Amino acid sequence: MRLAIAGLGRMGMNMARRLLRNGHEVVGYNRSPEKTRELVKEGAAGVYDLAELRSALSAPRIVWVMVPAGQPVDDTLSELIEILESGDIVIDGGNSFYKDAIRREAVLAKNGIRFVDAGVSGGIWGLTIGYCLMVGGDRQVCEFLEPIFRGLAPEDGYLYCGPTGAGHFVKMVHNGIEYGMMQAYAEGLDVLDKSPYRESLDMSRLCHLWNQGSVIRSWLLELAEKAFEQDPALSHVRGYVEDSGEGRWTVQQAIEAGVSAPIMALSLFARFRSRQEDAFADKVLAALRQQFGGHAVKPE
Repeated sequence: MRLAIAGLGRMGMNMARRLLRNGHEVVGYNRSPEKTRELVKEGAAGVYDLAELRSALSAPRIVWVMVPAGQPVDDTLSELIEILESGDIVIDGGNSFYKDAIRREAVLAKNGIRFVDAGVSGGIWGLTIGYCLMVGGDRQVCEFLEPIFRGLAPEDGYLYCGPTGAGHFVKMVHNGIEYGMMQAYAEGLDVLDKSPYRESLDMSRLCHLWNQGSVIRSWLLELAEKAFEQDPALSHVRGYVEDSGEGRWTVQQAIEAGVSAPIMALSLFARFRSRQEDAFADKVLAALRQQFGGHAVKPE
């Protein structure tokens, strides 16, 4: 199939490459033209203005948007509304909030443009391994797009999750689970790092070991193995952890639904905590311990 990828960042560029390798025709667009030129050298067509997509694609035009969640998606869709025609299809493959997907579908529908929300997991490894796709929208439209999904995903690697918003909702929960898993590994390895056996432990080999039949084996452990192999003490990594927003949304959804999700909530708060050096809350704790028990405090 022929489609455009609008947004050639780390994910969008490799998704375009995987589609090219699997026989699809890709038209690349990126705000900075260097990325588009790079993809053209690899066999794609390129446009340097979104308006050019109108003539670069045939009806029904398919545009897969891979830009950061939030206002960049809305800005891109506003431009596409002026370019595309009734019956054309827009896929949002970013980490968008599912309620935004519902809102955007309604706006595009007024112009006859069909909308699909696709949660995409796979990171920088998706090019070789494939991307796990969680898809929401009109079922018939999603079935029409299946050749594209098959081109991106490994075998059994995509699923129609339901009507508009379902794809991004499932991806949101996926990322919430990911937060909890990563936090558990981080805490366990921290306990080992502070243990009396640290000098005899090779963290990279340990992570490799745990992936050999252990009940905690996972791809995340493979990545931890690689990280420790490259930097055994992680001395070049600062303990400052960002969040993309989906962990927050998952916790908010749990609150709205009255679902107990303490692991995901605490893993999100741990990320917030990582961004505070000499946190005020810790100062309060130290001061209270001094006041009620005369415990020593460390001066600034």
